[in-house]
Amino acid sequence: MILANHIKDLLYRYDCVIVPNFGGFITNRMSATYNANTSNFLPPFKQIAFNNNLNENDGLLANYIASVEGISFEDANKTLATVVNNWKVQLQKDAIELAQVGTLSLNENQQIIFEPNTEVNYLAESFGLATVVTSEIERKQAIVKPLVPVTNTANNKVLPTLLKYAATAAILLTLGFVGNKLYQQNKQNTILASQEKALEKKIQSATFTITNPLPTIELNAVKEKAKQFHIVAGAFQFPANAEKKVKQLQKEGYEARIIGVNKWGLTEVVFNSFTDRNEAINELYKIQDSVSKDAWLLVKK
Repeated sequence: MILANHIKDLLYRYDCVIVPNFGGFITNRMSATYNANTSNFLPPFKQIAFNNNLNENDGLLANYIASVEGISFEDANKTLATVVNNWKVQLQKDAIELAQVGTLSLNENQQIIFEPNTEVNYLAESFGLATVVTSEIERKQAIVKPLVPVTNTANNKVLPTLLKYAATAAILLTLGFVGNKLYQQNKQNTILASQEKALEKKIQSATFTITNPLPTIELNAVKEKAKQFHIVAGAFQFPANAEKKVKQLQKEGYEARIIGVNKWGLTEVVFNSFTDRNEAINELYKIQDSVSKDAWLLVKK
């Protein structure tokens, strides 16, 4: 199994792909940009970064591997653990090249450094858009010659004077049109204002009488305390798989249900939910010992 291929597929669909016990690849949408040095226009793209603090298993990568490779969720997690151990050993000797994703290496402080691959655009909306290469435009300064007045030899009058009178007449016509338009608009506003005042007087003078009012009923409602401690059984990319998991756990006697979709678009299924933290932790230990070691506690306020 080539883990880089699965990470690449998920980066097109999600903003974060976590490799359990290793780190997370995070994408950030960038707008179209112009490179002044190369005179190129770059389409919108996803900028990829790596954060080794995002190492908690959210189920996204394991669930995708299970569906693609045709194996169980537990086997997918075991395969992930093996690959991560091999990566950690390899990083001590050499850098890791993840095809079309980037390069991982260690610095002097034994911290993971990630160099993203900039040749692949993981923004699905920019599919088919390529970098536009432009050429520099050479601008030439035009030489403007001064205007020479033209005279009429018959009456010895200068034509620009006639042009001045024509421009003055055009300005007066424009001012007359604008003034008429403002007058019509003010007149319309005055009519609307008078209609609004008349309607307001009618509303103020109206009275409403209820002859048979309904009796007052006092309800003493007891607010049930919210169950905010959930024992997660798994997170599924496809809702149908989540519903199948719920039915399976319910047959085993758990109060299983779907509690919603997390920020990575996965449907979360829980064994049970509790209002008390200690009660939830005790039940979690029992489930981890007898049913699933991958179960974990989720707190939603």
